Amino acid sequence: MAIYTTEITSDQIASDNPIHQRLLKAYIEAIPYINGDLLELGCGEGRGIDLIVPRSSSFLGLDKIEAVINNLQSKYPDYQFESSVFPPVKLPDESFDTIVSFQVIEHIKNDHLFLKEIYRLLKKGGKAIISTPNRLMSLSRNPWHEREYTANELEKICKDHFDKVTMMGIAGNDKVMTYHERNRKSVDKIMRFDVLDLQYRLPAPLLRIPYDILNRINRNSLKNQADELVMSISQDDYFLNEKNDGNLDLFCVLERN
Repeated sequence: MAIYTTEITSDQIASDNPIHQRLLKAYIEAIPYINGDLLELGCGEGRGIDLIVPRSSSFLGLDKIEAVINNLQSKYPDYQFESSVFPPVKLPDESFDTIVSFQVIEHIKNDHLFLKEIYRLLKKGGKAIISTPNRLMSLSRNPWHEREYTANELEKICKDHFDKVTMMGIAGNDKVMTYHERNRKSVDKIMRFDVLDLQYRLPAPLLRIPYDILNRINRNSLKNQADELVMSISQDDYFLNEKNDGNLDLFCVLERN
């Protein structure tokens, strides 16, 4: 499967390793919450499927890229995958005990409808686990995202729809934060040429190709400068943290009574 953008972080591209490990950590931390019939909204290329499916009694993965879905169905013939653009989700009410959706809500235009659909699809007593970047730790505007959230912002809209909301986050140790700060300095060097602040003034679709090119160049450059650091980062260097403005990603557990 081809890598379309740097939004599709690959475990096959060495310079993506710190981000891949960070995204993988959300699946690992979700494992204790998984049970029964499981739905993944935005399963992508199947990064964490091997981790979460053994805890479930059935699995359905939805994603909009049909080629990705076809590849996953071939790789995992015992699981179910469907190509779908959501919300809404064309599935019956109260169909799932657990729903996971990692790094997806920031791409959804109608985030309230998305959360409302997750609630509708959960059985009573069910749980949903979502993750998304922490806007306070983002290094630049990401034109692939409709919006990003702070912990307070995401917590607020989740409480509009769910009976219980537990806001946490994925954080990194000193090794991870060293990489993050090098990344920040590198991005700042690139963005100093944006004297007209075009990253915020231009429509997002116009920015996606240059963003992706510069993002890939930046990741490769960071690897070349500190290959040992980039390649040594593993999921063990990330940890589930209490609600904190310094978390790299937001990790939220949503419950339906």
